[in-house]
Amino acid sequence: MPTLRTKIGLAIAVLLALVDVVSAFFPTPDGEDGPPFAVLVVGGILGLLTLALVVPAWRGNRTAARVAVGARVLSALTAVPAFFVDVPTGVLAAVAAGIALTVACAVLVLVESNPRITVPS
Repeated sequence: MPTLRTKIGLAIAVLLALVDVVSAFFPTPDGEDGPPFAVLVVGGILGLLTLALVVPAWRGNRTAARVAVGARVLSALTAVPAFFVDVPTGVLAAVAAGIALTVACAVLVLVESNPRITVPS
């Protein structure tokens, strides 16, 4: 069974996935700063994949947990180009927060799903 740390990581993954899925339905209006529609669609698909994998991961399936984290990492990578274009500071803060949450999710889930790695309590 997953530990509390793993469950917290999976809960973060669900929150990030829900943001991705909802964002796919609200494309950036013309003339405003935001991600291209293709990035929103890819994020939505990765969000749906994450949501589908969290249930078996919550029940202890390590492979599902690892693939869910992989989907979250891919989604975070689609946001990295925001650091290299001229976007408002608020958008950069949101992107940085999303990436930080993704790293936290990955650490919480992957450390517990790999029995060779130990974390002091």
